Amino acid sequence: MTAESAGGAERPVVFDLAPACTVDDVDADVPYLATVNGVVEYGVFVDLSESVSGLVHESNLDGSYSVGDELVVELESVRDNGDLSFVLADISGEYDVERASEDVALTATSALSTQLGDRVHVEGEVTQIKQTGGPTVFQVRDEHGVVPATAFASAGVRAHPEIEVGDVVRIAGEVEKREGTHQIEVEHIETLEGDDADAVYERLESAMLDAAEPNDVEPLVEWEAFEKLRPDLEAVAQELRKTVIEGRPIRLRHHADGDGMCASVPVQAALEAFIEDVHEDADAKRHLFKRLPSKAPFYEMEDATRDLNFALEDRSRHGQKLPLLLMLDNGSTAEDVPAYETLAHYDIPIVVVDHHHPDPDAVDDLLTHHVNPYLYDEDYRVTTGMMCVELARMIHPEFADKLDHVPAVAGLADRSKAEAMTDYLELANEAGYSEDDLRDISEALDYGAHWLRYNSGQHLIDDALNVRCDDQERHEELVDFLASRSRERVQTQLDRAMEHVEHEELENGAQLYRIDVENHAKRFTYPAPGNTTGEIHDRKVKETGDPVITIGYGPDFAVLRSDGVRLDIPNMVTELTEEVAEGGVSGGGHLVVGSIKFVKGRREEVLDALVEKMADADIDEDVSSLSAVDDV
Repeated sequence: MTAESAGGAERPVVFDLAPACTVDDVDADVPYLATVNGVVEYGVFVDLSESVSGLVHESNLDGSYSVGDELVVELESVRDNGDLSFVLADISGEYDVERASEDVALTATSALSTQLGDRVHVEGEVTQIKQTGGPTVFQVRDEHGVVPATAFASAGVRAHPEIEVGDVVRIAGEVEKREGTHQIEVEHIETLEGDDADAVYERLESAMLDAAEPNDVEPLVEWEAFEKLRPDLEAVAQELRKTVIEGRPIRLRHHADGDGMCASVPVQAALEAFIEDVHEDADAKRHLFKRLPSKAPFYEMEDATRDLNFALEDRSRHGQKLPLLLMLDNGSTAEDVPAYETLAHYDIPIVVVDHHHPDPDAVDDLLTHHVNPYLYDEDYRVTTGMMCVELARMIHPEFADKLDHVPAVAGLADRSKAEAMTDYLELANEAGYSEDDLRDISEALDYGAHWLRYNSGQHLIDDALNVRCDDQERHEELVDFLASRSRERVQTQLDRAMEHVEHEELENGAQLYRIDVENHAKRFTYPAPGNTTGEIHDRKVKETGDPVITIGYGPDFAVLRSDGVRLDIPNMVTELTEEVAEGGVSGGGHLVVGSIKFVKGRREEVLDALVEKMADADIDEDVSSLSAVDDV
């Protein structure tokens, strides 16, 4: 082959074999670039690639050579023992060099199980580099999945330090199976650059967009309120599937109550199933997903700094990308902003699915996606658990028909009076759950969450909610035990507290009940102040049939519940922040249920101002229960 020079003369082309090329890629009568690797009396040994070497006999040499010299050779012969003989190519003057890549078909990572013991070639992006006590493990993503490729320099020493996360590489090696995982034992790995890298990136991006498309499922029930937010929920499903494919970890934070667990557990199950589909590594679920409950109804700085520290350590120790933060049943308010701004310094994407009253002007610029019924002219009666059951079904088809009872549990846990509750209860009944069964599950979840505190309690909660539970009898016995204990503890708490409940009628006709939960309810046990206030409130609603407001307060906090009174608690908190300037007021929640915090010394001033605002609120004509449950 020749090329034309600037003067019009044709220059010969010399081929430079890629490092992974083998003798099968060498043709006779074709000039190749070679490097001298040894000089002996009878000639010189040359390398054409990492695995192609041979001898140029002294009879074919016309000068003296040293190790490292370059010369142009052609294949003369292949001996019976496989040794190669070369001669100097008949080339003088200038020539052009053209890269000669290995002439092999690429193997899809999804096909490794059929290639055990074979030499394969894979092209893809490096998503993680982990140094073990032995080999270096490169996680490599192609169009079909992610596979570990192991390379060994020496024990605990980084192999191929020139390769970084995000590089596009071409790997040649043998397929092996270790501890249930198919992997490639690297013989050769090289970084692709320029047009070669761009072509792989484009191929991977196109395949990822196709693979990230959410599962096409019809909602469990027909509900106009859900249809409004469905497109944005599908966008979240696509974002999460894409995150798994890219090999980026997901850190899920959720409110530690019944609705929060009805939201997070199905999403966790769906994401872990999708991780198993995409990643060959059996440990991928453990490395790429973490579910963590949050006691506060917002993302606390303590949680944010802990999450960030773990993420930075994982990047340093295990070569992981920084995670995506997924906030469920939490994360929509201005109180979340300081924590979000902390993560913004590291470009950590944040996705929120929540039904608390949001502050979109405060948080939306810091979020990648924000799904909240208030943004679609709906309200908290669309619970996060209801939304996230549909999200889980979009993420993985395995869960398209395994979560029929969960939206009803979420609705009962948050006292939702959504019009869809009738359909959800009927759907759960068809799946074998009575309304009493669902209430028991809701109580069991709240009780379990209280004692688990900051632990996800994955297997216990899976069994209680009956998601991924393989023993129906165990599920029923566990729920019965936890729900019974919950009711006993609630009754014990109320026996102490009810005689200390103070009552007054407000000017608007609402019945106001107050309880000092710090002094008249047992501390550090179940139910917590928020649940205790809620139980008292529910009793007073049933007793009176009137519009009812209940305040459970401590030294520096108050829990608020309302039925039949049109409160706007987030707005009231905003006004109190300005009116009691030194009160340190913060908080929020739903419109008619929430919690606030304040400076201990300003408690009476804050509570008096709060009651004045409640007395000015309008009364609903229909005093049916509209409230949801939250905790401090």
